[in-house]
Amino acid sequence: MDPVFWELFAQVALETLTLFVLLAGLAGLLIPVFPGLTIMWIGTLIYALVQSASDSITWVGWALFTIITLLMIGGNIADSFIIAKHVREKNVPWSSIIWAFAAGILVSILFTPLGGMAAAPAGLFLAEWRRLRDRPAAFANTKAWMTGWGWAIAAKLGIGVIMIVLWMLWAWL
Repeated sequence: MDPVFWELFAQVALETLTLFVLLAGLAGLLIPVFPGLTIMWIGTLIYALVQSASDSITWVGWALFTIITLLMIGGNIADSFIIAKHVREKNVPWSSIIWAFAAGILVSILFTPLGGMAAAPAGLFLAEWRRLRDRPAAFANTKAWMTGWGWAIAAKLGIGVIMIVLWMLWAWL
């Protein structure tokens, strides 16, 4: 077979696999403890390394990869701040917030990420109910957690879509 065919085949396979990883990471952003932005970044990192190994990456590609890296870092940091901001507005102490994060992570590791989705707000509710001894107030604080979580997911999804668009510009233009 013609070497040009195999080169084209390899490029299409690389781009298809990279796009699949990006879309899987984007879908994973709906699960709170799943590192979707990091998975997306790893996909673009592998793409950059393969392109670099074949001398096919330009300064524009490196610039876009740098922007994608900064978006991943910022998105991962913003996620926790958005949730914490919403519950801190209700004067929820850091100890209850840490219990919620710990419950979500622990259940996700031991069972499934879907279980972690339920465990984090349940952990906050139980910590707040124990602290306040007031079920409606604990529920209101848990509702603030859920609102923050919703905004965090929206922010991460927006960042993830921007990461995909930047990669598409890099790969296909």
